[in-house]
Amino acid sequence: MVEVIVVILALLAGVLARGVNLPPMVGFLVAGFTLIPLQQFWPEITEIDFKPLVSIGVTLLLFCIGLKLQLQTLLRPFVWAVTCIHMSLLIVLCFALLFALKSMGWALVAGLSMEQSLTIGFALSFSSTVFAVKVLENRGEMASLHGKAAIGVLVMQDIFAVAYLSMISGTTPSMFAPLVLLLIPAKSLLVDLLRRCGHSELLVLAGFAIAYAGYGLFEAVGLKGDLGALFIGAVLASSDKGKELAKSLLTIKDVLLIGFFLSIGQYGLPSGDAWLMALMLLVFVVLKPTLFFVLFTRFKLRAQTSFFGALALNHYSEFGLIVLAIAMQQGVLPDTWVVILALSLSLSFILSSLINVQSDKLYAGLTKQLQHFETSSRVAEQRPIDIGNAEILVMGMGRLGTGVYDYLHAGYNDTLVGFEESLVKVKEHTKVGRRVLVGDASDRDLWQRLSISQVKQIFLALSNHRETVLVTNLLRESGYDGVIAAVAKFDDNLEELKALGVIAFNFYSEAGAGFAEHVVNHKDFCLLSERSQAS
Repeated sequence: MVEVIVVILALLAGVLARGVNLPPMVGFLVAGFTLIPLQQFWPEITEIDFKPLVSIGVTLLLFCIGLKLQLQTLLRPFVWAVTCIHMSLLIVLCFALLFALKSMGWALVAGLSMEQSLTIGFALSFSSTVFAVKVLENRGEMASLHGKAAIGVLVMQDIFAVAYLSMISGTTPSMFAPLVLLLIPAKSLLVDLLRRCGHSELLVLAGFAIAYAGYGLFEAVGLKGDLGALFIGAVLASSDKGKELAKSLLTIKDVLLIGFFLSIGQYGLPSGDAWLMALMLLVFVVLKPTLFFVLFTRFKLRAQTSFFGALALNHYSEFGLIVLAIAMQQGVLPDTWVVILALSLSLSFILSSLINVQSDKLYAGLTKQLQHFETSSRVAEQRPIDIGNAEILVMGMGRLGTGVYDYLHAGYNDTLVGFEESLVKVKEHTKVGRRVLVGDASDRDLWQRLSISQVKQIFLALSNHRETVLVTNLLRESGYDGVIAAVAKFDDNLEELKALGVIAFNFYSEAGAGFAEHVVNHKDFCLLSERSQAS
């Protein structure tokens, strides 16, 4: 019975949060803290163990991140260098704050040693992978350059966290740890397994099995299991089945992660001093994106990319909680700091949600000031793109986009250009004679790099409705007043697109009509009809 109450409470809180234009996860956080006073009426709530649910959700999250990860991104200076510099600055600034408060004689921090202060700073330097991914997914920006930069930073932070946890736990990788690299040549076998699973529940089950195989393998050789899920996902990232698997696991992963947000409240209600400390630590929630923005621009990213990438990282991390919890178990820190960081984490999520909801308006109001931070040179992904005399663009060259391109090719060959975010797919299309360029429609910078004054029609062949809405808004904001066409899978999505001035069609209705048209025009059908009429 108590489990039903918790589920209903989470649902209601999520609906209320969505009703005021906040992500449902904020409602789940509030519901988690609400569970504490409810224990007076239902003591059984204390017996609910969210850990298995949280463990599965986080493991699947890291596996899905790996499926979308491009390893070469981690080698870019705007990822690894920014991460190292940002973490170092945050640790020093946090140490300075705690030292100042200690000098003032505040009892909460009076007993902190240098090691303890540095540990707290280290934990506060992380950003939440769970929250950032949810923000980027909700905005349809996972594949954008600022999305890739943010995910790259998060992965680097996770690697540092895993290294620290291994160090303080006293465990070291075994001599067999290098064997995990054998997963790379095993890619073909894994992809073949996924192909044999088809497209149904077997594919989802295979995803769970592969994620936990990576988890178990890394644990067996003394490495962090979550890192194994991330690694094996990255091995599959460039395969078609890997991308299909990521889509299949999306909803399941989201539901499982609700347990993570609800579990935060189980750390207990904070004292007055803990509240005050948590509120003071919110200063870093404002400082973190400011530092990220400055560093991203120093490494040749545009102001717009830097701004939205920084906002995706303006919060504390669940990994920070894990670091402090293990440090507490090892006797490095008092348990008070776990409660403080749990509260700071929750407050940072709420503040970050409020800021990210208004991010487009914030950037519009600060554009001129922010652009002063740009450098004169750009990374390769942000240099101007020449589309020649193209008048028709097809954004997204998957199965739908390829069908649109091929249908239009006969009549508009010289004025037709397709865009696809995957370099592998671009090469495949180019081999067969299609004119396709690398570009992600949801990346704001793409539309600044393109001269589309002569473009008359843009087809949005995107599978994500939120991304379609985002791209439509980006096009209108850039001044484009030509035709925008798209498809939707649900009637409410269809009406939303039409309200934005998009020529929109129901995907399933059009597929059915196209199917019927092909059958009617097929020679066997025509022959059968002639025989039927003759008889």
